Parts: sequence; structure tokens; C-alpha cells
Amino acid sequence: MLPNISQDRLTILHTNDLHSHFGAMGRISAIIEQERTSIGAAPVLLLDIGDHMDRAAVETEGTGGQCNVDVLNLTGYDAITIGNNEGLTLTPDMLEQAYAGLSCPVICTNIVEKATGQPPIWMQRHAIIERGGFTIGLIGATAAFADFYQLLGWDALAPIPAIEAEVAFLRPKVDLVVVMSHLGLALDKELAEKVPGIDLILGGHTHHLLQQPLFVQGTAVAAAEKFGHYVGKVDVIRDPHTGKAVVSGGICLSVEEGEHDPEVDHAIAIHLEHAKERLARSVAVMSEELDIDYTEESSLGNLLAQSVRRFTGAEVSLVNSGQLLGPLPKGEISEGLLHALCPSPINPCVMKLSGEDLLYTLEESLIPEISQKSIHGYGFRGKILGSICVDGMEVLYDTNRMAYDRIIQASIQGKPILPGEQYRVGTLDMFTFGIGYRRLQNGRDKTFMLPEFLRDLLRLELQTPGAWETSKYPRWHKKM
Repeated sequence: MLPNISQDRLTILHTNDLHSHFGAMGRISAIIEQERTSIGAAPVLLLDIGDHMDRAAVETEGTGGQCNVDVLNLTGYDAITIGNNEGLTLTPDMLEQAYAGLSCPVICTNIVEKATGQPPIWMQRHAIIERGGFTIGLIGATAAFADFYQLLGWDALAPIPAIEAEVAFLRPKVDLVVVMSHLGLALDKELAEKVPGIDLILGGHTHHLLQQPLFVQGTAVAAAEKFGHYVGKVDVIRDPHTGKAVVSGGICLSVEEGEHDPEVDHAIAIHLEHAKERLARSVAVMSEELDIDYTEESSLGNLLAQSVRRFTGAEVSLVNSGQLLGPLPKGEISEGLLHALCPSPINPCVMKLSGEDLLYTLEESLIPEISQKSIHGYGFRGKILGSICVDGMEVLYDTNRMAYDRIIQASIQGKPILPGEQYRVGTLDMFTFGIGYRRLQNGRDKTFMLPEFLRDLLRLELQTPGAWETSKYPRWHKKM
């Protein structure tokens, strides 16, 4: 008698951190279909581990994530979890609307509504799925940026205790416990060490590539890097002696050039056209161009700093010119153009910052090795950091002096900034994580402002009478 392969083997395919790289999705769908065909009768489970959406992409921005949902449906995903790019850059209403059309469950155990203490109607803490002869318990979790989530009406629970409770509930009921973890590799390893009963952790968030699963305390840990470069594949077998489901191995399949799924590519193309139409709405008309410079002061950089200061109500504001990917042209300005020029899903914040840290940041801006370095992550979708743009202060500097001694004087309303004083500064949330201008993470009493992005602030500033004219007034004064 031939063995029943469908009862003895399970293949789990997984993706993570695609970040709306739609150019790879048609190819990914084709690879997944090839895997299903080659596997034959054995069951397949397809999972996404979060950050499928990224509002830097026109297709996501212009459709509120519905393009991503259509791709998930057409590719045949069985379950997904959310990453910070879903949970923090789309409002709860936007997510509910997008996921209303999703044909598989959204699973996340550590995000609940503040008002109810329960997951929203479009999310569940766990799921139990039957595949062939296997009963699989799925648990999802995402990085708990609690201060940010609460501004959107969520509570972000500590992930490990939340997962532990779900494992205890599911373990007696299922053959296999799988955690869909958008927590990062360090927490995945800690989870495997601390919580018994997990068979497999599929990871994301830190964009790590595990060509083969790691085994930590008997738990397999897998991940498929970022941007659709890989599709992860994990093999599960039923032990012939014990009857238990066991992770027997895995690999990451490179997404190289090849056949695309035409249905997926066609759906993306249609959504792109609709997105462009929605983003074509005019928000302002400019009679002059505003330039951008990543090494020196520029009018568009000043406008961005103005917008942050006005929105936060701070004494002064500091932003980096690298947020802006080009000049603001003369003529009609559309939502799509602002999105193209300022794609990063970055929010403003306000903090108390010492004069010492403020002055140090201005000094760093005058050091090319710092201002011109390439940076990645924490929402930044630009190429280089760029120099500091300010509003509410005047800076006198001399580039002929030694580094960190080039600021002759910086003043607010004519009064010199003093190292020992505290100032209310409007800036960007990414700086609070120590990326770019590091001293800005030292701010105290931080208030984050969600859900507005920098491009929303630019739109408001352009619609403020006299604002773009004011942006042409210099703040940085070079000693001649």
C-alpha cells in the first residue's frame, strides 16, 4: 500500500517585509504556484509576516492598501499578520476598510483596542487551520511601539507574555504551533528560549535572512529577508514513530527573473492607474520653484522646517533635508507630487531638548561625513540624511573653523541658545530612535503626533498665506 503523502508532509511558504515592492509580487506569485505544482498532493500553507504594505509606494498610498490586499488574495495567502507599516502608518479606519476585502485571517495577539481591550473586528488573536492531515495553530505578533500605537487608539501588549498565553491555549488542540512574528530576530530567539511548545517561528521586521532555519531549544526559526528578494520554504513531516509534526528543514528561494503571474501583474497595473487618478488632486499652485539642497540651506528645506514648527507649536524646529527627494516646481502641486517628493511615512513630534544637544546637532550638520551619509530604516525612504533645516532660529557659522567648533552663535528671537537651558523643539519621530542626528534622541517629554505625515504638513504649509515666501528668508548665515 502506498503511503498517504498528504497525511505525512506539509510545506509552509512564507514572505515578510515586502514593503510594497510590487515589481516582485507577480514573480513571487508565480514561484508559489510552481511550488504548489511541484509538491503535488501534499498540503501547502502560505503566510505573510507583516510589512506587506508601505505607503511610500503609489499603489498603496493611492488605494489605502487595497492593492496589497488584492495581491494577497490573488496569490492565495492562508493568513497574515501586521507589521508596523500596517499598524502605524494606516489609521484604524483605513485598515478596516482595506482588510474588509481580504479572504484570509489577519492574526495578531498583542494589538488590542484601547476602548474594548479586544482585537478589532478584522483581526483575531489566533487561528486553527487544517491542511491535509495536519492541524496548525497560528499566532501572530508585531513590534510593540506602545507610545505610537496608543495615539491611534490601540494598546500594544508585551509580545512574549501574549504569545505564551496563546501557545498554552493552542498546544493541546493542534499538531503544530506556528508563530508569525514581526518582532525581529533578537526577540524571536528570546521567544524560542523562553516559551516552550512552539514548533516554528516565522520572522520579520529586522529584514534578516536565514537561508536555513535556526533551531533554538528545539524551536525552528526562519525568515526571508526583505523587499521580495526571497520566498521562505519550511518542510514539516510527521514522525513515523511518535506521530508528531516535526520541522525537518527549510530553505529560502531566491526570487530571480522569470515568469510572472499575469493576473497579479494586471491587478497591480489597474490599481496603479486608479491610485494616480486619486493622487492627481491639486493642493496648491506655485508661482516660483522652491529648491532643495542636501549640503546647504534651501527654500524647500526651510518650508518643511516651517511646517513642522507650525504644526507642533514649538519654539524651534529641526528637520533633515534628505526627507525631500527633489525641488518643488512652479505651477500646480498635486497630492501625488508631494508624495513623490516626500514619500517617507514619518510623523512629527515635539520634545524638550537641551541647548547643548541642539548646538551639537547644528555642528553635526556642518560635517559632510554625517550629513551626507546613507541611512535606512525607521520610516526613512530617502537616500542620504541631508543637512539640518531650521525654523525659529538664526545660526551664524564659519566653515573655516575646526569641526564641532563652527557654530559661532545660534539664537532664538535674538537670544543666544545656552547649553544648560531646555528648549521646546519640533522634529521627526525617526530621530528619537537614534538614527541620523543622534543627540536628538536625548529629548525629554516627547509627544508624538499621529497620523499626519510630513507631506501632510507640507500641504498645510503650502495652503498657508505667505508661507512659501517666508521659506526664502535665510536662517543660516555664513561668516565671510
